[in-house]
Amino acid sequence: MLRNIDPVLRGELLKALDELGHGEEFALVDQNFPAYGVGAEVIDLGEIDSSRAAKAIFSVFPLDIFGGSPILRMGIDDHPGVSNEAHDEVRETANRSMGKDWQWEEVPRQEFYGRVKTARLVVRCLESAPYACFLFRKGVI
Repeated sequence: MLRNIDPVLRGELLKALDELGHGEEFALVDQNFPAYGVGAEVIDLGEIDSSRAAKAIFSVFPLDIFGGSPILRMGIDDHPGVSNEAHDEVRETANRSMGKDWQWEEVPRQEFYGRVKTARLVVRCLESAPYACFLFRKGVI
């Protein structure tokens, strides 16, 4: 065990997050997302929701402050611009970690599936809220 490291951040996850370079993206996806079909490394966090996963990840992960918003989410079919509680909690956690107030970049669901194929890492949790899938762009320290 290590001190001051969230226990959700097992060694394989810390290593994978550390190895991402500036501007590279990782996905945080829910239990329904076809994580193992996108071709990227998948780390399964088990029985935690996206809010808990975000709290752990953003305790160590810097977001990209250059360019557009570094936080993207899957759009809800037939309800553009509408977010759910999981979306709101993850955005709040990401923003609090950086002291910023980024708005989401919303990506329609079908486009999101294609976009995740460019991510270097997929982190899967057992979030049950629909459309609770996200992409985050790594910044610098």
